[in-house]
Amino acid sequence: MDSPRLHRQRLVFLIAVAVIALHVLDDSFVQPEPGTSAADHLVSGLVPLAALGIAAVAYARMGPAWRATLALVIGVFGIVAGLEGWHYTMTVGASGDDYTGLVALPAGVVLLLLGVVALWQSRRTEGSRGRRYLRRVLVGIAGAVVAVLFLQSFMASYAYTHLARAVVPDADLGGAAYDDVKFETPDDLELEGWYIPSKNGAAVIAFPGRSGSRTPARFLARHGFGVLLFDRRGEGDSEGDPNALGWNGGNDLEGAIAFLRTRPDVDPERIGGIGLSVGGEMLIEKAAETDALKAVVSEGAGIRSISEANELSGGAEKWLQVAAMASMTAGTAIFSNNRPPENLKDLVRRIAPRPVFLIYADRGQGGEELNTDFYDAARQPKQLWRTDSGHVGGYDAAPREYERRVVRFFNKSL
Repeated sequence: MDSPRLHRQRLVFLIAVAVIALHVLDDSFVQPEPGTSAADHLVSGLVPLAALGIAAVAYARMGPAWRATLALVIGVFGIVAGLEGWHYTMTVGASGDDYTGLVALPAGVVLLLLGVVALWQSRRTEGSRGRRYLRRVLVGIAGAVVAVLFLQSFMASYAYTHLARAVVPDADLGGAAYDDVKFETPDDLELEGWYIPSKNGAAVIAFPGRSGSRTPARFLARHGFGVLLFDRRGEGDSEGDPNALGWNGGNDLEGAIAFLRTRPDVDPERIGGIGLSVGGEMLIEKAAETDALKAVVSEGAGIRSISEANELSGGAEKWLQVAAMASMTAGTAIFSNNRPPENLKDLVRRIAPRPVFLIYADRGQGGEELNTDFYDAARQPKQLWRTDSGHVGGYDAAPREYERRVVRFFNKSL
């Protein structure tokens, strides 16, 4: 028979878990993102709901330490899931599933507090003080390692697949005339962006988004290139579910290419792309899949799944990163309803005979040093430039040289 204390803890646990499950149900099936349906979220909805259901049934059957651990883990998930509602409420105002997200947030906090209390109540009191404290320190260290390597990465994958920039920035395109445009992706999402008409018959997709891509758009427009900037899926004014790692973003680029090929000012054989960070990774992938992209500049490409993480060199540091990336890859696959993309090193070799220009920073991040491996795998024509900068900071570090190199590449390639 349950003790009164366990009964109270179980009741609190069940109520908090039910609130979090309500948000998952609302987010995935009742009020999914514009342009998507419940059928698009079978994995991302059913897997968390099943896990929460199992936790609710198993809680009372577990020992005190495992009950505390379960409450802490689900509490973190509740907070991360609730941050989606907080983020959009603070930026554009609450709507849709944001309301249940705002309720999931305090439910997650309650579970964290429940877990801390349960841990304290379940602490061992037998034995010497020295042994007790040593045991607690060792358990704490082990818990911290698991949290950093696995739990943190797994929870981050939820944020990467649910949170995105919600506001369209000011155009700030250096005075270039532009049109507000819309186009559809092959999976029937409507994306919105800006298009600067071409003066030389060539056009470049500046990717991703309408924020950081404004810098290359400004100088490319000065040299006569048409430039397309747009909100990728789930971002700004575009439909769909976001994915900060860019999985399934090839459909966005497919729609962008199709749009440019219909433009009367653009020669369909003179379309290229410049991508920053995840945008560079996505352009490499798309260029490997279609010859409609005639030239690609990729700055800051790196790790986007465990596949690239396995390519890193080094000892313990590498395997720590591989472990974290394995957790993030699994989480992203679940929460995005997508399989992990192909390794960039395998993709880049399929771009030739179309040219690719790889740019990376000497103080980069996220496996950016792998660009030397990407370059070795690529076939001619190809270029590689290591900038004296941080991640995607090449233009800020050397604006004239950056502009000169990129414009010369596109002039020659397009």
